[in-house]
Amino acid sequence: MSAARRILTFALLMLCATLSLAGTDLVLPVVPNLPEIFGANEATAQYVLAAYVGGSGLGLLAFGRLEEMYSREWLFMISLAAFGASSAAGAMSPSIGVLIALRFVQGAASAAAPVFGPGLIRQLFNDKAAVRAVGFLGSVESLVPALAPIAGAALVASFGWRSSFEVLAMLTALAALLIAVLGLPKEERASKVAGSYLRLLKNPVFMRYALSQALTLGGLLTFVFGAPVMIIKTMGGTISDFIVMQVVNITGFILMANITPRIAERFGTEKVILFGTSLSALSASGLLAYGLAGGHNTWMLSVLFTPMALGLGLRGPLGFYRGIVASGDDNARGAALIVFFIFMITMLGTSIAAPFITSGLSTLALVVTLIHFLSVLTLLVIPRVR
Repeated sequence: MSAARRILTFALLMLCATLSLAGTDLVLPVVPNLPEIFGANEATAQYVLAAYVGGSGLGLLAFGRLEEMYSREWLFMISLAAFGASSAAGAMSPSIGVLIALRFVQGAASAAAPVFGPGLIRQLFNDKAAVRAVGFLGSVESLVPALAPIAGAALVASFGWRSSFEVLAMLTALAALLIAVLGLPKEERASKVAGSYLRLLKNPVFMRYALSQALTLGGLLTFVFGAPVMIIKTMGGTISDFIVMQVVNITGFILMANITPRIAERFGTEKVILFGTSLSALSASGLLAYGLAGGHNTWMLSVLFTPMALGLGLRGPLGFYRGIVASGDDNARGAALIVFFIFMITMLGTSIAAPFITSGLSTLALVVTLIHFLSVLTLLVIPRVR
């Protein structure tokens, strides 16, 4: 495959991955309006988000299993068709119950890109270039939670709540058309060994990288999900303070994710993964200490939170790629399990912190600190790849 074709295929993968994330973030500004639109309550409106996450979790496991049975290109097309159709149907939902059901389908269909993406990247690039590609893809994906809600708010203000779903449907149709025209690299099935989720769960090397990756990212997301309420209700801040914190977070992650391959070449991949994981844990500890000391300056959150984003940027691309390598020929299931673990840890951390979120920074930071130290412990206890 020519270099130009590889770049085009990678760009197409980025579009699909972005759509998967935008399914939540582009729709986020619509959610506060749903109770008034459909005559529902606020709690029911939150199921519009929860259904997408739940569908995504199921889709991750399903696509990981289906990949060994059917063509990857065919599955990609089916997933895009389902994602586009459910997005278009969501714009015409007659009730919030129907919208919640469609969001579950939309979430399940969105899982194809994170499942098939790592295997495609390994096929397109050599090891060094693949780590850089993973870092670049992570940088692009990290922009979605910052930019998509802004775009979604503009769409709602200008064209109404249905427009976010309509835009998702149109972009999905574009992605499907590009795959139909360009195609995807053919899988090398001749040497493929039949795998299973149980085999991966019993593989200590895979679990080392999968769990540490999920714990580090899950800890960061747990803090991000709890920060808006904590900032506004307990620190006297505004949503602008949260946005500033997110901009710092994303900037730090993008910076490190794109230079970590060079750092790893100089100091060694394992040392960089451990250092990045430890840096995130120290950042969480700093937030905990600040909260216990009674700190209420929202600007300090950005200062103390920055090392967590830097740590994830350092270890994220390297750790994720090592997890995919450790899964052997079972790339799709390996990717599915890693992302599934991230979802579950984020949901668990958020659920544990939620009842105490109005208690202040110290409670949220305590949960996050425990998650990050579990990530460090995972690297120290479970054997590494040789």
